[in-house]
Amino acid sequence: VQLVESGGGSVQAGGSLRLSCATSGYTYSCYSTGWFRQAPGKEREWVAAIYTGGCTGYADYGQGRFTISRDNAKNTVYLQMNSLKPEDTAMYYCAASYGGSWYPLAANEYNYWGQGTQVTVSS
Repeated sequence: VQLVESGGGSVQAGGSLRLSCATSGYTYSCYSTGWFRQAPGKEREWVAAIYTGGCTGYADYGQGRFTISRDNAKNTVYLQMNSLKPEDTAMYYCAASYGGSWYPLAANEYNYWGQGTQVTVSS
């Protein structure tokens, strides 16, 4: 299983970014794929996930601003982030979960991780 993130960068507050997670070695019908983020000095936190059946879930701070989706043909999971705020600044990671709960939220429920992509939002 491999996950490779891309699409991070620097934007001004109110701007948008679309993160991509190219996946290989697993099928979406068997693994959930989630996005996490970690700011300096803070714990890694869950951002959003798309589950095996296609349902999605979001952290409260992302509701209405972030959208997770996947393209089965391209083996890619996306995180569209709009109306970005300085507090969204963090390293963003995608991760795959297998064998845990139906709707994994915690980082320790995810078995495989990408290397991360940096998102910086300036005010």
